[in-house]
Amino acid sequence: MTDASRIATPQGRTLAYHLTEAAGERPTVVFLGGFNSDMGGTKAVFLEEWCAGQGLSFLRFDYSGHGESSEAFTDGCIGDWAEDAAFILSEVTSGPLILVGSSMGGWISLLMTRRMPERIAGLVTIAAAPDFTEDSMWAGFTEAQRLALEMVEQVALPSEYGEPYVITKRLIEDGRNHLLLRDPVPLPFPVRFLHGTADADVELSVALRLMERAEGADIHLRLVKGADHRFSTPECLALISGAIEEVLAAL
Repeated sequence: MTDASRIATPQGRTLAYHLTEAAGERPTVVFLGGFNSDMGGTKAVFLEEWCAGQGLSFLRFDYSGHGESSEAFTDGCIGDWAEDAAFILSEVTSGPLILVGSSMGGWISLLMTRRMPERIAGLVTIAAAPDFTEDSMWAGFTEAQRLALEMVEQVALPSEYGEPYVITKRLIEDGRNHLLLRDPVPLPFPVRFLHGTADADVELSVALRLMERAEGADIHLRLVKGADHRFSTPECLALISGAIEEVLAAL
């Protein structure tokens, strides 16, 4: 595998990325990963190979504090990672984009539809988790955890994926500046939401609430019985690529 390319942001962060460019003027597919994940995950690598076979340009990258990019994970927040995404999309891609956002990447991709609406041609989300810092983390904290957040400005949460997540006061407070599900979410392009019914990290109610808030002429929610949050089985990966094909066909 080739080494990642790197680009410095105006804020002094360094982002690692892989860009595969194809001939032609079809949209570039962009994968936006989840909270504390990285661009080397199963879905990102699968989509890179799939897009190459389809003659589609493809971008995967690490937010600051994730994977191969600079900074500490605990220093980041939703605003920083959205800033990273907007910068790298503007600097290393051109033309229309199809965003594929996984978990937190679903939230970030929805924020991109507001920041650069003229660039977004379509959207696919996988277990999208908009507003999770407020509606899942903060809402689920005990009084002791809230007190710890106030006193020492961080709290550790257990994770099924490895080391505990250290959640900072800044992450929670900054997340409140980027909440989406309190208002309509205009999505005037083909959209496919994917969600597994066995997802233990993002409740099905989040997908239903997003579907309720979303406004557009071509928006579909596909529920996959038994699929978990990883959504990385061969069957699930085929559903992701199929959703991209549907978006392309609708353009």
